[in-house]
Amino acid sequence: MVTAMPAVAASSNWRDDDGARMPSGDVHAWWPQQNQTLCGVPLHRARLDRFPHVLWADALWIHDTAGADSPEMAMCPRCAAAAAPKRNRRPDRRGTRSRP
Repeated sequence: MVTAMPAVAASSNWRDDDGARMPSGDVHAWWPQQNQTLCGVPLHRARLDRFPHVLWADALWIHDTAGADSPEMAMCPRCAAAAAPKRNRRPDRRGTRSRP
């Protein structure tokens, strides 16, 4: 199964009102079938739980709209940069030559 968006790996979890397991703590982007996050952190050594049912975009939305009763989520900035579509990255970082 190939998805256009990576899933989530996190240091801890919580249960929502429906009983679904949701990420909390340090949150990283992770491609299923791999043993490390997009920023290169090994899942097992860092003791990160995998959340294949939670997409990275959904975790960003949960983080942005979290209320006072929601657990704290610290999104990895390196994973966020690696998971961003190329069209959303900074266009001024393109390699251009100033002198031929």
